[in-house]
Formats: sequence, structure tokens, C-alpha cells
Amino acid sequence: MENDLHPTENRLLGLLPETELARLKTQLVPVEMTPGFVVYEAGEHLDHVYFPTTSIVSLRQTMPDGKSAEIAVVGNDGLVGTELFMGDETTTNTAVVQTPGEAYRLSAPILKEEFRQAGVMQWLLLRYTLALFAQIAQTVVCNQYHSTDQRLCRWLLLGIDRLPSNEPKVSPELLANALCLRRASTRKALGQLEDAGVIRCGDSYIEVLDRRSLENRACECYRVVKRELDRLLPDLAAP
Repeated sequence: MENDLHPTENRLLGLLPETELARLKTQLVPVEMTPGFVVYEAGEHLDHVYFPTTSIVSLRQTMPDGKSAEIAVVGNDGLVGTELFMGDETTTNTAVVQTPGEAYRLSAPILKEEFRQAGVMQWLLLRYTLALFAQIAQTVVCNQYHSTDQRLCRWLLLGIDRLPSNEPKVSPELLANALCLRRASTRKALGQLEDAGVIRCGDSYIEVLDRRSLENRACECYRVVKRELDRLLPDLAAP
């Protein structure tokens, strides 16, 4: 089975030198990420981290009354579980699979030991965490000041940047929930994009047909997040 593994489909793993990747290959476990699967809840002890390849995980902040809002998305650009190597083994938010696909799971002790080696992996993880912080900060601004259409376009662009295809497999209901929007508003905005030939919608997928038009309709938040990721990890930039 080891020969069938393709961990380099995750860009962080793909940037590792062969010597570092070789140490991890036998420890990486491929897992199927099903839609709605809760990777972890806020306050849980972290036993593993996940490197998505063809899935997207939504990081969500939950209020005491049970309401939640998405603060960031993680796909093939990074990993889920940054708290582990930042000095805390307790999660600060909830991670839910938004777009189904695959990921690689790595045990906490293995990742911590790799981080302590102070090699390329440590450098990549720290730089990625800075990019993730930038995405979280920009999401807060975007949710406060920008329209439903702009926020929707931002999310779709972030999604396809973190997938191997232009088709985020997410239902309009899940998307509305992630963006804290009413379902009717989300469906209306998606319908307008579809009528304009920018996207194609199904029951559980949204395919981007015209990326340039989507970028023109998005707010500047998408470009800020992308620019920061490209600056911190330039080799992760989409072609």
C-alpha cells in the first residue's frame, strides 16, 4: 500500500525534502473525509493532525448558545491541528469536513518529534500558521463589511485554490451555514452566478466555469489572503 500513497498531493508534504518525507511516509495514514464529519470539537485533546489532499475542512468558532461561524478553510495547502505544534494539545475551535475527499492522518507524537528536528517541516508549519492567521483575520473583516455575493465568491475561490479541481463538492445548505447566511440569500446569489455563466450548481456540488469573472466579483479579501499565502509559501501558489 505504501507505493500507492501520494502524500505530495498535499503541498506542505510536497515541499519536504525527500529525507524528511521518507521519515513520515510509513506513518501517514490515508483517510476518507466524509461531508459533515467532525474532525474534532473545541476543547478536545489532539491525538492526530490531518493533511488534506482532495478535501476541505472548515474551522469554526462556536458560541455558548451553539451557534457557530467559519473562521478559515483548510485544504491541500496545509493541515488541520496547528495547536499541536504551537505548544498546546487542546483545540480552540471545531473542525468539520466541508468538502468530501481524502487526507493523510499523522499521530501527534510523530509530528511533534518531526517539529523538534528543526528541519524544513518546522519552517513550513510555522509559515503556514502565519498564513492561516491572516486568513482568519481577513474572514472577520469580510463577514463584517462585505455583501453576500462578495463573501460567496471569496469562499468559492478559496475552495478551488485548495482542491485539485474547480468543483467544490459542497451543498448550498452547508455553504450557507459556513458563511452564516440565510439559505434563501445563498441560493439567490448562487442562482445569479449560474445565470451569468460563472458557475454550475448541483444538489451537492458547485463547479466554477469562469474563474476570472468570479475574481472580479469577489471582494479584496480573497486577494489579501492569497497574496499572504504566496508571500509566506511562494511554492504553494496556484499555477
